[in-house]
Amino acid sequence: MKRVMIAGATGYLGRHLCAEFRKRGWHVTALARPASHSTKLNADCIVTAEATKPATLKSVMSGIDLVISALGITRQTDGLTYREVDYKANLNLLEEALAAGVGQFGYVHVLNADRMPDVPLVAAKNAFVRKLQTANVRSTVIAPSGYFSDMEDFMAMARSGRVWLFGDGKRRINPIDGTDLAEAIHGAIERGDAWLDVGGPDAFTHNQLAALCFEALGKPARITRLPDALRRAALHLLPRLAPRRIAGPAQFFLTAFGMDMVGAPTGHRRLADHLDASAHPSPNVLTSEQSLERIGP
Repeated sequence: MKRVMIAGATGYLGRHLCAEFRKRGWHVTALARPASHSTKLNADCIVTAEATKPATLKSVMSGIDLVISALGITRQTDGLTYREVDYKANLNLLEEALAAGVGQFGYVHVLNADRMPDVPLVAAKNAFVRKLQTANVRSTVIAPSGYFSDMEDFMAMARSGRVWLFGDGKRRINPIDGTDLAEAIHGAIERGDAWLDVGGPDAFTHNQLAALCFEALGKPARITRLPDALRRAALHLLPRLAPRRIAGPAQFFLTAFGMDMVGAPTGHRRLADHLDASAHPSPNVLTSEQSLERIGP
């Protein structure tokens, strides 16, 4: 039986990866922080370690064939920097994998990262990818366009009664469901792909995405389009005026908002169904994320 270790296993995508690889017959080891809620992971084995502290990783990869890292900061809440987590912690994982003789390493990156070199989150990820691609290990870099769960920001605005967009709202994105993305990652790993830009089956303009949220909620669409110059000004001012935990994520989202984020269409789960389930949750029907929470190791 092939053995995989999933880093960042308690995150949105990490939980889907654990479920997917276990379903495919892999022995799944989930790497989780000691303080994380890891007991409900769909894994054969749970290892607690701090990837930012290389000493805690010693010998945890013995017998592992593949490491997949979905490790990274999304919301800065514990004082660590992107450099410390998205670069250095992943580098610690890579160095331990090399020491343990792991044959393959997969890494979840960001679509269009080459167009965002000045965004701290992306710069840290780019630095790690450069290390990974020169390491003596087969590597697969997966760059998704965005997750269905990210679209909850649009839903939150729609629930409040108005969606605010920048520019003409014609930039496009094809976000992907976590289950579909995990399946795509498994396929890329099995094929030995070096790189995969990936998104969901349907692409939407920001205008269409806003309208889809209002439709799911059964509300009239109220969309305000702000001059794109305001987005660019915010990108300039955020690092100077906002605390890092706010400026970091905002810089990424505002930068991505100014470009098309469309990866190769993959999967069959539809964003409209996800938004409808979000707008009208049924007590008898679990979302894919809730289902994962119910599955124990």
